[in-house]
Amino acid sequence: MAAVKPSLGRVLPRSSMLFLCDMQEKFRHIAYFPEIVSVAARMLKVARLLEMPVVLTEQYPKGLGPTVPELGAEGLQPLPKTCFSMVPVVRQELDSRPQLRSVLLCGIETQACIMHTALDLLDLGLQVHVVVDACSSRSQVDRLVALARMRQSGVFLSTSEGLIMQLVGDAAHPQFKEIQKIIKEPAPDSGLLGLFQGQNPLSC
Repeated sequence: MAAVKPSLGRVLPRSSMLFLCDMQEKFRHIAYFPEIVSVAARMLKVARLLEMPVVLTEQYPKGLGPTVPELGAEGLQPLPKTCFSMVPVVRQELDSRPQLRSVLLCGIETQACIMHTALDLLDLGLQVHVVVDACSSRSQVDRLVALARMRQSGVFLSTSEGLIMQLVGDAAHPQFKEIQKIIKEPAPDSGLLGLFQGQNPLSC
């Protein structure tokens, strides 16, 4: 079968990976933090059902605390970092997966660790899909402009449910009924509609 065309942005479980970035105790003050974590937790549950690899990082955990328990990341070994990008600490994991084509990216903050990670992944030739309802920032201006900036660089922006539906692909999928339970209730509002009122700066 021919390789997936990078310009299409298709995601397949066998060639995708979920990145969970820095959802830690000291970041609870960030706008829409509970909603962001809730959506990221959905993505994690789906990744586990589809047997997708997952990596979890923590930014300077000595000062910023551990990953919040509501993410449901038990069993994952968090990788501590000081660099804004996740890539240096996960590079060995990336290199061990030659079939990897796409990374799905959740976490905080959008204009810092998410954007640095996305750009580094693009440099490695990977497709990057930022889960817009699972990323936030202290400043919503920073959040919105960072999303636009990443899109200019070739990042795909999508909602959690949009990506989940792509990953499943078929109602006949053996895990579809379990995944359907996860997305039965709409994802919580993370302020995106308010950001997009009036002229949409993310439009082409």
